[in-house]
Amino acid sequence: MPRIRWTALGAVVGALLVCSTAAPCQESAKDQAALATALRVKHVSLATCIKAAATKGKPISAKYEYADGKLQLSVYTEKGGQFSEVVVNHVTGKVAKAEKITDAGDLKDSQAQSAAMAKAKSSLRSALAKAVAANKGYSAVAVTAALKDGKAVAEITLMKGSELKTVTEPLA
Repeated sequence: MPRIRWTALGAVVGALLVCSTAAPCQESAKDQAALATALRVKHVSLATCIKAAATKGKPISAKYEYADGKLQLSVYTEKGGQFSEVVVNHVTGKVAKAEKITDAGDLKDSQAQSAAMAKAKSSLRSALAKAVAANKGYSAVAVTAALKDGKAVAEITLMKGSELKTVTEPLA
């Protein structure tokens, strides 16, 4: 898969990239601008990130985020009923670290995402590929497994320049 080139990003990118679709985002304009600036550097695609993280468990969500003053690719995985956050190097596409998820809110989100993936017949990577193919010129910046009306779906945030949109792809 070709590397994604990011040339211009709007300040609103940060808000959609760091927020879960389940909770309203309260990122400051300063944090949004910092993330938009960080995304200007060369980095790997979200699909590459998910593939790398799959070595640590089944991917249930993935996103670009700006944490501790650095751009980071974060993938939540599930393996044997345990949840981990796998951080993938945004330049090399290799796993940098994996840590067990212990935060109550993150665990709750992980459990919901895992329940959706348990009903899925396809992967997050295949949903990303379909979404990007159907939305020419857009790149995926976040994907989350979810249940809608009892069916597994992938909620995908796409970006083209500074324009963002969210699409839903079935995982069944």
